[in-house]
Amino acid sequence: MTKEKLRFKNVVVGSVFATLIAITPYLFYLHESVPDTKDWNTFLFSYNSGYYDSSKVAMWVLTGKIIPLYLMFLWFFTCRHWWYHALLVPIAMYSYQIFEVISKEDEIIFDSNQLIYLLPIMAIIIPSIYLIRAKLFNSINEVNKSMQELEDEFKITPKGFWKKITRYF
Repeated sequence: MTKEKLRFKNVVVGSVFATLIAITPYLFYLHESVPDTKDWNTFLFSYNSGYYDSSKVAMWVLTGKIIPLYLMFLWFFTCRHWWYHALLVPIAMYSYQIFEVISKEDEIIFDSNQLIYLLPIMAIIIPSIYLIRAKLFNSINEVNKSMQELEDEFKITPKGFWKKITRYF
C-alpha cells in the first residue's frame, strides 16, 4: 500500500471514529424521545418500565450506562498502548450494570455486589498488566532503548478491525 493510500485510509478511519465520538451527546439525549408513561408501545416492541414510574426515566438510566460503555469500547479498540487491557475492567463493570438495570427493573437495589463479579476479571487483568509493566521496565534497565521504542514493541496492531475483535473471542 502506498503512503498516499495509507494516509487516506487513516483519515477515513479517524474520521469515522471522530464521528462516533462526536454523536455521543445525541445518543445520550435519545431518551428525550421516549414518552413519559409507564408503558411504551411502538410498532417494534412494547416496554413496561417496571420499577420506574416512567419509561423515559428508565431509558435515561439505561443510556447513562450504555454511553460510557460505548465510549470505553471505542477507546479499547483504538488504543495502541501496552496497558489497554486495563480498560476491560470498566467495560465489564458497565456491562454488569446494564445487565442489572435490564434484568432487575422491579427491584430497588442497583449496582450492588458488582465487585464480586468483577473480581475474576480483575484477578486476570491486573497481574497481566503488572507482568507486562515489569517486563517493560526490566527491558529499560537492560537495554538502551527509549520508552517510546519499548512501548512500540508491546503494541499489537492487527491488520483489520475484525481481526482485532476476533482476537478476544
